[in-house]
Amino acid sequence: MTPSPAAPEATGAPLLSARGLHVAFPGRHGAPSARAVDGVDLDIHPGEIVALVGESGCGKTTLARALLGLVEPTAGRVTFDGRPLEYSGRSLKAYRRRVQLVLQDPSGSLNPRHTVYDAVAEGLRIHGHGGDERAAVAGALARAGLRPPERFFLRYPHELSGGQRQRVVIAGALVLEPELLVADEPVASLDASVRGEILSLLLRLRAELGLSALVVTHDLGLAWNIADRVAVMYLGRIVETGAVEQILTAPRHPYTTALLSVLPESPGERVVLTGEPPDPSRIPPGCRFHVRCQVLAGGGADAAGVADACRGRDPGVPDGSGTAQVACHWAHARKG
Repeated sequence: MTPSPAAPEATGAPLLSARGLHVAFPGRHGAPSARAVDGVDLDIHPGEIVALVGESGCGKTTLARALLGLVEPTAGRVTFDGRPLEYSGRSLKAYRRRVQLVLQDPSGSLNPRHTVYDAVAEGLRIHGHGGDERAAVAGALARAGLRPPERFFLRYPHELSGGQRQRVVIAGALVLEPELLVADEPVASLDASVRGEILSLLLRLRAELGLSALVVTHDLGLAWNIADRVAVMYLGRIVETGAVEQILTAPRHPYTTALLSVLPESPGERVVLTGEPPDPSRIPPGCRFHVRCQVLAGGGADAAGVADACRGRDPGVPDGSGTAQVACHWAHARKG
């Protein structure tokens, strides 16, 4: 398995940045709030592809929605191109021209009554495009790999394959010439034979257009094939982050190790985590992973002298800068 072609090393100011981001949803009937995003720092630099990885329910989709301005944070801030994100209608409209969402289910993203042309042109019409609409739609379809584009103008979603529908969704994002794509499980609903084509397309768009991307996925194999950097999320927080090769060949957090162990190419033994992730309205003290941690359960944390810290002391939050960091008492004890 060969990692994706790397982008130039990230330097300078990030394009998108989150600092101290929290998103909480009120509980029912006076129950505690669910802390879906619970203190996240994350940077995405120009031309960089970051994979946000974790189990279902860990908060990664809520984090992506907060970065898009679809959910207003309870606390913390999002900045884009050096400016804080504002939540007025006009500001968000301008922001969403520069940051576009690509959803996992192209069938659900496309109106079955709209032709491909109308689906791709919709963003132009919403944002008041003043140029040649037909040329813009054709250019977006061609960049998404649907050539000749005119052949697809009058087709409907049901007349397309799953891969073609996903390319139409990507074209609908590209037509506004964004600087950043947020792709939520972009190949989860596609056959294995088509997945590689869509991932190659995203890499080509980065190379040709300088696009940045946040790819939300539960699949570390996908991250290996497309990302420059990985951020591993558990119960509302990023618990490990760093370059894709480092994270996926030498993981430091026990949760990352467990996620990797289920990949077919994994050389180690499979790690079966006990139980389900805790309720985000009742996050345990100390390290939030300790109730499922195979290292703590196996005595490794005791041997390193950090078992009490795992159960009672918060290991902190990676600062989002892109350097390799881990929120784990045991990993820090081993390094020390």
